[in-house]
Amino acid sequence: MRLLDVDHPLVAHKLAVLRDKNTNSATFRLLTDELVTLLAYEATRDARVAEIQVETPVAQARGVKLSSPKPIVVPILRAGLGMLDGMTRLLPTAEVGFLGMIRDEETLQATTYANRLPDDLTGRQCYLLDPMLATGGTLAASIGYLAARGANHITAVCLLAAPEGLELVDRETAEIGVPITIVTAAVDERLNEKGYIVPGLGDAGDRLYGLAE
Repeated sequence: MRLLDVDHPLVAHKLAVLRDKNTNSATFRLLTDELVTLLAYEATRDARVAEIQVETPVAQARGVKLSSPKPIVVPILRAGLGMLDGMTRLLPTAEVGFLGMIRDEETLQATTYANRLPDDLTGRQCYLLDPMLATGGTLAASIGYLAARGANHITAVCLLAAPEGLELVDRETAEIGVPITIVTAAVDERLNEKGYIVPGLGDAGDRLYGLAE
């Protein structure tokens, strides 16, 4: 597993505003969208391309286009939906699938409750979207789910990650034989006793959709 902790002043600035408990849902959604686009720029550095020839107004020129099969963007429901527009802004021709994972608050284990994905992902590059890599159970299960369907290159885009979650994902996916990259705006200190990232930014889903207390 490869970790890319994006070090950029605009990323740090937007993340600081997201962390602020006084940031309202509308601003939180807007900044999440902007931050994901910045992270997507780094996440897509390994996007597969094919060479093409184009005709400029004055001459032939060499270029590239995204190669087939198209990459697929997979937000993990529900909070991952808040990251979808920011990702597809850079990958407008990508296909979009959906994966529903739920975490048991007592055992912290993740289970699949819904999916809208092709049965066969052979040869596909997949981009998973999950705001918080906390315990890592949800992301590890999602990676395994995609790999089992044939995905051969998986990149996860997360706003924040915890060391414990990164360690679990690395351990749980070590034997699947698929290149895995985690792209995040920051790796925080730790998890608390409830499995939340510290200092974190609270529950991303609640803050995106206006249900935070």
